[in-house]
Amino acid sequence: MRDAVLERLGDALAAVDPGRLMRIGIDGVDGAGKTLLAEELAQLLTARGRPAIRVSLDQFERPPAERYARGELSPEGYYLDSFDLERFRAHVLSVEAPVTAVLVCDGVFLHRPELADLWDASVFVDADLEVAAARGARRNLGIWTDDLAATEERYRRRYMPAQRRYVEEQRPRERATFVLENTQLDDPELLAVWCQTP
Repeated sequence: MRDAVLERLGDALAAVDPGRLMRIGIDGVDGAGKTLLAEELAQLLTARGRPAIRVSLDQFERPPAERYARGELSPEGYYLDSFDLERFRAHVLSVEAPVTAVLVCDGVFLHRPELADLWDASVFVDADLEVAAARGARRNLGIWTDDLAATEERYRRRYMPAQRRYVEEQRPRERATFVLENTQLDDPELLAVWCQTP
C-alpha cells in the first residue's frame, strides 16, 4: 500500500546527511505523480525532524515566446526550451536553511547534465508513459483547450516524444538514488536502490 511504501522512502531519505541543507530531486515524466510525491515526502520528512522546503521546476518556466519558438507541438521545444535551468539551479544553490532542513524539488528532466549534480538524493517516479500522459492530459484540460482529445494529442506530439528522448539520453532510472514505480498511485513499488552515477 502507498502509505507503507512512502514511510520506507521517508525513512531512507531522512537518514541522508550531507552536513548541510539536503537537496532532494523528485524526477519523472509528466503525469507520473512527482508533485504529489514531493508534497507527501515533505510532510514525512518534516514529521521526522527534517523540516522541508518545497520548490518546483514549473516555477521556472521560460516565457511562452521562448517555450514555443520551435512550434507549439515541438518535442525539441519542450525538452530544450521550456525551463530556465540556469535560474533554477542558481535558486536551488542559493537556498539557506538549517543543516537539518531538506529542500524537496520536483520537476521533469532533473537528471539533465545541467542539474544532475545538485541532488544529495533523487527519486525517479516511474510510470507507464501512456498512463502518465493520460493523467497529465486530464490535469491540464482547460489550460490550452477544453477538448480532451486535443489535449491528449498535444501530449502525444509534444510531451511524450520529449520524455522518451530524456529517458533514453539521460537514463534517469539508473542515475536516481531511488526508483518509485508509480503507475498505480494507490499501490506504488519502491524498487531497489541503484548505485548512483556521478
